[in-house]
Amino acid sequence: MSDAATLALAKRFFDCVEQGDIDGLVACYAPDAEIWHNTDEAIQGPEDNRKTLAGMVTRILDRVYDNRRVEVFAGGFVQQHVLRGTRSHDGVCVALPACIVCAVRDGKITRLDEYFDSARVAEFRKFA
Repeated sequence: MSDAATLALAKRFFDCVEQGDIDGLVACYAPDAEIWHNTDEAIQGPEDNRKTLAGMVTRILDRVYDNRRVEVFAGGFVQQHVLRGTRSHDGVCVALPACIVCAVRDGKITRLDEYFDSARVAEFRKFA
């Protein structure tokens, strides 16, 4: 996969979250993809991740990935960003700095490792 195609996949993936397009996001995953979270060390498959993200997009409005910095490496990409949004429950603006490392094969994400600050995740999930 070319660097340009990997960058396009990364952009499409995160644009889907901003737009609340969970089906589009899940389509970026390989069927057997693994999604790992540093905050709970749990591994999800694409369908469990669909549920997690569907809940997040209802709780966090006006989502934007700010300061996207993407680097391609052989077999994947890494993106650093700040996810910003507004909690639907109380209107509070929240921000979640993150680093996401993705392994890519045949145009699909096969593994995604999420690195978040657990205190900031708690603010995102406050009313979950």
